[in-house]
Amino acid sequence: MSRTLARRMTAVAAIAVASLGLAACGSDSEGDGGGSGETVKIGFMGDLTGPNKQLGINILDGAKLALADYEKTNPDVKITIVEYDSQGDPKQASGLAPKVIDDGVVGLVGPAFSGETADTGAAWEEAGLPFVSASATRVTLSDNGWKTFHRVLADDGFQGPGVATFMANNGFETVAIIDDASEYGQGLANEVDAKAKELGLTVAVREAVAAEGTTVPNYSSTISKIKGANVDAIFYGGYYAQSGGFVKQLRDGGEDAVFVSGDGSLDGAFIEGGGEAANGAALSCACALINDTATGAAKTFYDAYKAAYNTEPGTYSPEGYDAMTAFINAVKDGKTDRAGILEYLTTVDFEGVSKQIKFEANGNIVGGTILMYQVKDGAIVGIGTTEDAKLS
Repeated sequence: MSRTLARRMTAVAAIAVASLGLAACGSDSEGDGGGSGETVKIGFMGDLTGPNKQLGINILDGAKLALADYEKTNPDVKITIVEYDSQGDPKQASGLAPKVIDDGVVGLVGPAFSGETADTGAAWEEAGLPFVSASATRVTLSDNGWKTFHRVLADDGFQGPGVATFMANNGFETVAIIDDASEYGQGLANEVDAKAKELGLTVAVREAVAAEGTTVPNYSSTISKIKGANVDAIFYGGYYAQSGGFVKQLRDGGEDAVFVSGDGSLDGAFIEGGGEAANGAALSCACALINDTATGAAKTFYDAYKAAYNTEPGTYSPEGYDAMTAFINAVKDGKTDRAGILEYLTTVDFEGVSKQIKFEANGNIVGGTILMYQVKDGAIVGIGTTEDAKLS
């Protein structure tokens, strides 16, 4: 565990203790009440201890910061966050779903990943439990007819074509597209593949290499195919637990094509896994990384986050804040049960930290911009949108 992560976990633990203290003030196990002194439970589900835990921790930190801001107003109705650690595993998420429902949670921030969202969405729908994901981007999640489903970032139907456009605009003509066989990774890679071909790029290698846990697969046979195809760029659809190791194997194997990946790789842990090989990589996201150059509400968020966790906001931290804020605003409006909150979400329209938060009828966020980042000298820096970003 890095020192930065250790500090963050310490801060999370401190806030969790405070949340437990709030729960002691009283709770409504069914979430049906609405009077003074009531405590409303909002759940969080995502990876907190698994192979890609930093992404889940980032979301939870953002959500807890939103709750801390709410608590400053000394509200009559208290809110507590109940954590459910799925480790990003769809099977674990499905196993936790009945407990979430029985615990009287009235809203859920999450699930974090597309696979766990796909496997639990029907359960939330049946229970009438509104859920707002800060990070699940698979396109088909909004095609299930779940009225309880929402997400606060654009899906891979924006991200995939955006990445392909970025590659074309940077002069790449022949590419390899690899994915980790997950709901998220494969879905994003398919979107990149389709748009790349539409734009006239040659997809010389298209493979899925199943990845599990923190173990990085041996990509030697895939790398041999990539080297033989003489590609300009390699796109990887998957998470940082494997993408860092993949780029390292590529460079160790003598392959120097530009490495491109999506939001699942947009974390400092990708750089830790790839080392020097990570430099030059291009990473996309429908999220904005907020730093000390921010202004307005984003700067206020940055300063508060830095003070609370002694580190900068990470990938999806602003989205976690905004997802939680949607539930907080519902409670402020007097909606403290599942049905009331679900109805309220259909009317949500506020300026969030990450973007304007307003949902379409299928739960998707209205609009969406895909940003590109590049790893330079061991740091992730923004280089623009997928339409105008240029590698340096």
